[in-house]
Amino acid sequence: MNPGTNPQVDPITATIDEALRALASHGGDLLDEANRLGTILWSPPRVVIAGRLKAGKSTLVNALVGQRIAATAAGECTNAVSVFHNGQPARAEVVGLDGQRHRQPLEHGVLMELGRPVNEVAYVDRFLPSAAIQNITLIDTPGIATLTVENQQATQRALIDGYDQTRNASVDADAAIFLFDSSPRTDERDFIAQLGFTPLNTIGVLARADGFGEGALGARDPLEHAQAYSRVLEGRIASLTKHVFPLSGLLAESARTGQVTEHLARLVSGLSSLPREDLIEELENDTPRHMTVEARDLALDLLGEYGVLHGAGVAAQGAVALNDWLQRCSGIQHLENAIYGQLLRFATYQRANRMLRELDTLAYNHPSFNQIRHIRDTLAAQPAMAQVLLFNSYRGVLQNSSKSRLIPVLESMLMGSTPQEWLGLAPDATITTTLERGKYLLGELQQLGLVNLSAAEDDARMHLIFTIQTIMRSLQH
Repeated sequence: MNPGTNPQVDPITATIDEALRALASHGGDLLDEANRLGTILWSPPRVVIAGRLKAGKSTLVNALVGQRIAATAAGECTNAVSVFHNGQPARAEVVGLDGQRHRQPLEHGVLMELGRPVNEVAYVDRFLPSAAIQNITLIDTPGIATLTVENQQATQRALIDGYDQTRNASVDADAAIFLFDSSPRTDERDFIAQLGFTPLNTIGVLARADGFGEGALGARDPLEHAQAYSRVLEGRIASLTKHVFPLSGLLAESARTGQVTEHLARLVSGLSSLPREDLIEELENDTPRHMTVEARDLALDLLGEYGVLHGAGVAAQGAVALNDWLQRCSGIQHLENAIYGQLLRFATYQRANRMLRELDTLAYNHPSFNQIRHIRDTLAAQPAMAQVLLFNSYRGVLQNSSKSRLIPVLESMLMGSTPQEWLGLAPDATITTTLERGKYLLGELQQLGLVNLSAAEDDARMHLIFTIQTIMRSLQH
């Protein structure tokens, strides 16, 4: 339960909190259960970041947090799940499979050693005072389907297999960001499906966009190529995610973590007058003519070939201009808008459904099952929970009838923000048109009741009928 009062709390969370207060009022061990569930409810949504080895997961964490706190170089620390929380003081706590915690020292904010064998580590809790993760918890995972079995097992242990120690900290994620460098491979698609999310609370990221296709030195701009290919991917993997964002993690990390200095800008701007061919030679030659090898390598480490080649002219305007350009090019701002918009919205639905499942399990196993069942049913009947139940129906249909005709209707209902959009119309559709659309959908749903539907489809059908009838009544008054 919430220990304080927050006037900005969303209606779903407030409604669930009231249910937990009712549960706590029965005292005894139900008070402990209410407090346990309240801790989950009031903690920031958990977003897991997954992908292959060297897909850029830790680089993305650094960019989102605005600090270089996630280990990006190959090493034992990248083989363990790391959970990043807002908290003081900055520290790393390594949690073993035995449940034991111990602190490990940080070097310049980065954990370099686990202090015990990686196969004995469940996860690492990382705390740092950061407004960037005040309303979100990021879970950085080892690469899947990598050269080492340990990496894949660590990720699956943290996200799927459900070891108690790991599940309490990171398994019960509310949303996912999946990174890939081309079209997801079969094993990647299978892995995403195993996580149990939906296309609405999963975001795809086409990583290393600054080197996409022919790369920075090719004839076609790799960022433009990656942007176009992302739209193609959205159609190909719509069953996994509705959105794919191209991202240059390197450009985003350098811009967001204070690596772009006036010194760097001056180094790069010195190349701005060179013809493209000469600039490319400067980047590839073992003995550059217009800067030292050390300066060239520093520029490439922080900006990559794309950042140097296309940012040299911008750098002449100074570090601030270069930094702003890097942020725009990297794609990090569009990705953040999606994370803090749609992704967290559906993460809230995912978490709310978890609360309902937890109450179901508690009722099944507890002597006071009648009281708990009443609290659960009263919660589910609240208006604020309507979208949550619809989202749960959507998940059920996806898992059991992935080709169902109901999926587009459910997605419109969940993704829309107006009655017109809920019913699959343009936002400027008239009330008359909207009512006609509602009548049409109700007729279609009634007809579907005459065919052989799966249990999940029939549950979704009934929720849709109720929701559409509610929308139509609101438009008629």
